[in-house]
Amino acid sequence: MRNSDGVRDEVDGIVAAWGRERTDFDPEPLSVFSRLLRLDRHIDRMRRQAFSKYGIESWEFEMLAALRRQGEPYRLTAGRLVQETLVSSGTVTNRIDRMVTHGYAERHPDPNDRRVVHVQATARGVELVDAAMADLLEAEQRKLEDMAAQDQRELADLLRQLLAHFEREG
Repeated sequence: MRNSDGVRDEVDGIVAAWGRERTDFDPEPLSVFSRLLRLDRHIDRMRRQAFSKYGIESWEFEMLAALRRQGEPYRLTAGRLVQETLVSSGTVTNRIDRMVTHGYAERHPDPNDRRVVHVQATARGVELVDAAMADLLEAEQRKLEDMAAQDQRELADLLRQLLAHFEREG
């Protein structure tokens, strides 16, 4: 199957093969989700490459970026980091430990509630995430340069709708 531009990709072949092999169901959802899965793999590779010169992993970038977006003093609770990064509390705890060890973040106990821990990016962490973000945006812009600005906005709108559906359901 070709789209209106005549472009064909691997997913078109996958969908066609399932349609041929299993005529008892509609494989069209694969047209969206298989592409998203393949894009996720390409994006992960692109991000790892952008961050490799800084010696950080994608998860370190995500944690630091969540802190950096808050503005000074670049601080969130561990619980809020769970929400920002969509990982479990155990995973966030482990990641905070590693970031503290690397000197990218510090832990600060909440003075009013001993159960709450605040995580704050260090100056080193802020400098690192700012540099990595600049490289990431440059790489992402290169990947989108062949797509018209209006098409990029339309794609973002459609992805927002799909993401909202998933996030409503939890």
